[in-house]
Amino acid sequence: MSWIGRILGPNYLQGKDWGFYLRFNEVRPAIWSSPNELKKQYHNASIITSKRIVFNIKGNLYRLIVDVEYRIGIVFIVWVGSHKEYDKVNVKEINYVKTD
Repeated sequence: MSWIGRILGPNYLQGKDWGFYLRFNEVRPAIWSSPNELKKQYHNASIITSKRIVFNIKGNLYRLIVDVEYRIGIVFIVWVGSHKEYDKVNVKEINYVKTD
């Protein structure tokens, strides 16, 4: 199975230079069929559920919460913010919110 490698996220990410920190160039060619395969590539990633993953970005200055749909090859950006903001978030319950 090959990954499409699509990354989808809320509009507030548009125009921001998150690409450098999120390493999109690494995600696009990645082929993960499970959280364990993702963990092999990103040792510091925290597996919250089978599809919910938390990444430390830029030396743990930021946190990125994603949902990964392994079967169809899509990474949904659920939330991104500072480590301080992350401490106020319930990582298991936060959902993607569409913004205008």
